[in-house]
Amino acid sequence: MFLLGQAVGKYQILSNLGSGGFGTVFLARDAWIDKKVAIKVPHRQSGDFDDLLQEPRLLAALDHANIVGIVTAERVDGVFFIVMEYVKGESMEAVLDREKSLDLPRALNYIVQILKGVEHAHQAQILHRDLRPANVLVSESGVVKVADFGTSRFLEKSHATTVIGSPPYMAPEQFQGRAVLASDIYSVGVILYQMLTGTLPYFSPNPAQIERLVAQGRCTPPKLRNQQIPREVSDIVMKAISADVSERYQRASELLEDLATAADIDHKATELDDIRKRLKAREVPKRGFCWHCRKPLHARSDSCPFCGEKQ
Repeated sequence: MFLLGQAVGKYQILSNLGSGGFGTVFLARDAWIDKKVAIKVPHRQSGDFDDLLQEPRLLAALDHANIVGIVTAERVDGVFFIVMEYVKGESMEAVLDREKSLDLPRALNYIVQILKGVEHAHQAQILHRDLRPANVLVSESGVVKVADFGTSRFLEKSHATTVIGSPPYMAPEQFQGRAVLASDIYSVGVILYQMLTGTLPYFSPNPAQIERLVAQGRCTPPKLRNQQIPREVSDIVMKAISADVSERYQRASELLEDLATAADIDHKATELDDIRKRLKAREVPKRGFCWHCRKPLHARSDSCPFCGEKQ
């Protein structure tokens, strides 16, 4: 591991930016061109060299304003590290720790930028598998960048087979080692839920309990936690985090389209109902229970006989 002030090849280590389960990130200065960069040093340095090159090769396949860019990968004095773009700002996790929840325009602005980065990765058949606030960076100018592709993989066949991720943000199929592109969409949906409500849809200190809760798919709709959230946006979030992968958004572009439509709705307009009908979130088949009180409903019920809420 590197020490502050240490010279590593042409890089001078300036500070420690943070450490996670797979590596430590340092702020460094490229002495040749006098530019600050981020250096990620994987904890695991042994093993197949091709395994170490997995993340930089994935990043090299991507080039998008909402994804942290790679500069190069190097090995100096036996230590392998990845040199990346330095994003001056803070993580989304730090933002949410400080502010708890965000107003709707800001939350949608951030999530749209995340989705644009995710869509670019998905077009390259790259599955992130660990989308969460700690792996999203917000620059001082408000540009959002998806980071940490250390657990990512090129999507082979139809799904990835390793159980990897952060339980509160993992889709049901991800717990079974069957992650697909829609699994990343689920994670983005959880991030949006957290931005809007200040809480997670499911949480427990026991990962096995989270898996059971996620599989059941019965969380409180965001609008019940924050009445300022439009019903359309709440419906979109619930579709994004559907336990049934077939009922979920399959691509980031689909979620982006519905969010754009919801953001355009003028709740005083006479054509409101017509606009609402355009939302894909309305296409979600009715479940056999009330969205409000979760009690069972007759298949043709227009309102709940228990709480009176329209369905």
